Parts: sequence; C-alpha cells; structure tokens
Amino acid sequence: MKSIYPAVIICIVIVVISGVVFFHKNSINIIKSPPESLAQWYKPHNKRQVWLHNMFKLRRQMQAIAFYADIKHEKNLKKWTKQFSEHYIKIATMVPQWAKKIDRDALSALHNKVKNNNYQEIDVHLKEIEQTCNNCHDDYRAITAIKYRAPDFSKLQVNSKAYSSHMKKLSHTVNQIKIASADNMKDIANESFHNLESGIIELGKTCINCHKNKKQTYPSAQMKKTLLQLKTHLNTGTLKQQGRALGTFAVQACANCHTIHRLSFDMKEILNAGTNWNNLMNHGK
Repeated sequence: MKSIYPAVIICIVIVVISGVVFFHKNSINIIKSPPESLAQWYKPHNKRQVWLHNMFKLRRQMQAIAFYADIKHEKNLKKWTKQFSEHYIKIATMVPQWAKKIDRDALSALHNKVKNNNYQEIDVHLKEIEQTCNNCHDDYRAITAIKYRAPDFSKLQVNSKAYSSHMKKLSHTVNQIKIASADNMKDIANESFHNLESGIIELGKTCINCHKNKKQTYPSAQMKKTLLQLKTHLNTGTLKQQGRALGTFAVQACANCHTIHRLSFDMKEILNAGTNWNNLMNHGK
C-alpha cells in the first residue's frame, strides 16, 4: 500500500493557498499571463512587431472575406480566404501553447463554403472563428500589451543618474516652487524655476530613444509657452496667476505623459516582479 502522506501534504498546501487567496480576495486580481514563447515576436527580441502584424493581417483578411461574400465575388473571396487560413494557422506555429485555441473545424467549414460558393453560410463560420479571437483577446490582449509594448524606463539615465531619481527631483522642484510662491519667497521660487526648466530640458533629451521621428518632442511648444508665463508671474503676477501657470504646466509636462507612459510602465514593473507571497501575507498589517 502506497503512503498517503504525499497526497495529504499536497491537499494541505492547496487548502492553505486557497485560504490565503480567499482571505485577501478583495485585494487580489487573478490574471492569465501569455506564454513566454510570445516574447520572441515582439521587440526587443525581434526587429519588428511580428505578432502584431499577423493580427492586423487577420483582421483585414476577415473583413475582406465578409465583404466579398456579401457581394458574391468568387475570385477575390477565395484569394483572401487562402491568405487568412495561412495566417490563422500560423498562430499555432508562432505560439505552440495556443495551438488548441485554433478552431480548425470552423476553418475547414469556411473553406468548404467558399469552395462551393455558399455565400450565405460563410458568415456563420467566420463568426465562429472570430469568437476564438475574442476569447483570446479577453484573456491576453491587455496583459500582452503591458508586458511587450509598454515603455521600459528602468535602464534610462538622465545626466548619468537614474531616470527615477531625476523624476523625483522634478516633482520636488515643482512643489518647492509652489511652497516658495505661497510664502512670497521670490528668490527661492526663481531658483527652483531655473532647476525645473533645466531639468525638463534634460529629461526631453531621453525622449528621442523612442520618438525617433522628431528631434525634440519634449518640452513641447505649449509647455515652453506656459513656462514663460510661469516665469513672468513668479516675478510680477498674483498668487492666483502663479498657481494657475504652475498647475497648467504640471498637467502639460507631467500628467499627460504619466497617463500614457507611467501607468503602463508601473504595471509592467509589477508584472515583471512576479508574485510576492510575503507581501500578500502581510497585506493589511
């Protein structure tokens, strides 16, 4: 008779983990991570965003199939169906773990209807295939975009200093201007303004790493205009004008970019960090 202890231990572990998850159910979101094999089809592992381009082709080809079925154009319908079949099946080759997600029966039925010019029934099988796309997108599209398309600032430097350190310094400088302005300390406000202006310019030099089509995307012309207004108001304007100019600049230079870049980068950092059971166990303490 085999020992039952290994089975008992496994059951205990499962119960403990389930209990921890249940206890923290209001603080836990369960997500499905895509297979690691998907990474090879995204930058920087690949020169091009190969996976994305395959998805774009599939979307375009499905639209073409529906269009030519509707107008009963036999030649173009068969051409686009052939292209679609090649790229749909290619998913299983690119990511073998997703091979079972391919609906080969629906694809075969689609080919049969196209071959026999059964135009009215093509949409049925096209929708069956589309549902496999939607199911996968529901599970993986958002998380894949964060993992493989979100920017990575972890290795960037500004003036030989960590990117995060420079950002903290800018945040500190903005608040220093606000404090000095509120307390009518013009010298400190102007000195902080100078630090903010130079810090923003240095930060902008890193943008060229991604925004390669433009020499300078940050600070924008609108940001520079607001900075000039802030500089003027710090010396001759009212407290209200100073606050409005500083607030406007904070939205233009900080909030807008954070909405696009920081949120996705923070999520990427969390995902890359993996599960920290110690933090989970200590949650709420």
